[in-house]
Amino acid sequence: MPGTGLCRIVAPVLAVLLTGCDPFSDARPMMDEYVERVARVLETDPEFSELPSASQLPRRRDRVLPMPELEMGMLDFLSLYGCELQYVVGEKTSVMGRVMQPLNRLRYEIRFIEAARDCLPEIEDEEFAEELTGAIDSKLESLPIAIWNATWGVEEIEKLFTLAKGYYPVAPERNPVSDLALDIASLNAAVVRLYSEDLAVSLDFAGDVHQRWQAEYRAGQLINSALLLTARLQDGTELLRQRIEGQPLCLNGQPNNQSDIVQNMFFSVYIEKIQPYMSAVTQGRVALIEPFERLAEVQKEVMPESFTEWYERHLSQDGQTSLWRELDAAMMAHTRAWQELLGQCGLRPGA
Repeated sequence: MPGTGLCRIVAPVLAVLLTGCDPFSDARPMMDEYVERVARVLETDPEFSELPSASQLPRRRDRVLPMPELEMGMLDFLSLYGCELQYVVGEKTSVMGRVMQPLNRLRYEIRFIEAARDCLPEIEDEEFAEELTGAIDSKLESLPIAIWNATWGVEEIEKLFTLAKGYYPVAPERNPVSDLALDIASLNAAVVRLYSEDLAVSLDFAGDVHQRWQAEYRAGQLINSALLLTARLQDGTELLRQRIEGQPLCLNGQPNNQSDIVQNMFFSVYIEKIQPYMSAVTQGRVALIEPFERLAEVQKEVMPESFTEWYERHLSQDGQTSLWRELDAAMMAHTRAWQELLGQCGLRPGA
């Protein structure tokens, strides 16, 4: 086994160039180093499994839902002098209105419903009043589609969930997802209100949220790190279990020189380096991934089929294919393996 005083050549080479001689400054070399050290103190060879794959967010054309359009004569609308609805509809039929971005389209749908409701008492023509009432009902029925497109259908969310920006940072100076967590909390609250037909909710904040999504990539980093942690913790657990089921670390439960080395590595590397990173990823997951799960879950009735598989793998916390469920199982199994191995020497953590 090579010593730890020199930099090891590990893949990817870029990670080594970035981290220099300290493998614990970046997630991938840190987790590889951890498996190597577990193997070293147990006097065996490390075995690295392939990292499980993640999928990019489905393409926008597969996420955006078609919005139903009303079939109401423009001459009828032009007769609504004095009603705000006349101007709302005029905005939609303008050149800019025909290419509305999803967030602006949602704003338009809300304004249409509110303006139509305000206008309805002023309409004397019974047939047209009935037609407008039907239009309001139709807009309310299709509102979840506009909400979906303004959240999961926007281009900006692709940057937030990109897998091309590596792993969640190790020991950052500040909380990397604090602003994003506030954003998604506000967005979830607004969506819940809209689903309850509380149309007075302000969407003024949403444009800034989309801009931050375009400048951030933390959700994708968290997904990458969850997969990395799962694979390397499973690798480490396999090494620990081989020793547990093979030659005992201690005879008659009495500590020895090797158990001292193993225990020292447990505290200096696993407790001081790996566990804080696991906690950081868990905190990021709770602050960001779980609220995005709720953002999708509340809209499940309109969720495109092409999106469902991605959602169940990357956002769902306890689904059969959930990568987060796999991470939970890997962390639990790894903790149990350490407790069992050190327990052979009367050194069980927490005892």
